[in-house]
Order: sequence, then C-alpha cells, then structure tokens
Amino acid sequence: MDGAIDIKLILTVGGVIFSVAGASAVAKMQIKILADECRALNKLISGLDARCDKLHTMTETQEQRLNILAKMSSPENLRRDHISTARFQAEITERVTQLRKEMDHQLAIHNGKHIPVSDVRKAE
Repeated sequence: MDGAIDIKLILTVGGVIFSVAGASAVAKMQIKILADECRALNKLISGLDARCDKLHTMTETQEQRLNILAKMSSPENLRRDHISTARFQAEITERVTQLRKEMDHQLAIHNGKHIPVSDVRKAE
C-alpha cells in the first residue's frame, strides 16, 4: 500500500462522505425544527409578556384606587369632615332659630287683624 488507491479505500472514503452528507442533512433538518420551535416559544413568551404587562397595569390601578380610598378614610380627614359638618349644622340651627324669631315677631305685629282697604282707587 504505497500510495495506491484500491477499491477498499474508495469504498471507505465514499462511505465517510455519504455518512457526512447524511449527518449534514439530518443536522440541517434538526436545526430547522429547532428554529421553528424557537419562533413558537418567542411568540408564546411575547403573549405572556403582554398578559403580564396588562395584569401589572391593573394591579397598579387597583393599588392607586385603594390608596385614594385609604386617604379619604384617614382619621384626620374624617375628623376634619365631621368638624365641618358639625359647624354647618350649628350655623343652620342658629339661622333657623333666628328666622323663627323674626317670623314670630312678624306674626305678633300682624296680630291677626286686617285694616279695611277700599276697593276703589282714588285719583290723587
């Protein structure tokens, strides 16, 4: 075997080339399948990200609303509102009392008697 090419060597080299070509075709097909799966996974992840963002936004909105309600119901705000309502009620009660006194005075002045008034107007 001093540099001579015999049939056994040609078959061996042909077999190796055929094996490499077959492995290459299988590898190419596997790479295509993996690329398709990667695209599908990216689409799924994108959908999950969108859902996650939507839920995050909803959570932040609910948290903001809850904080507003908590501030509205804080003891300091409730105290201020109760004081304001009590002052308003006191002012209304005082005003009604004053109006009642004025009405009683008007009724006392009227005394239930009417001064006779002529039906005919006289020219002046």
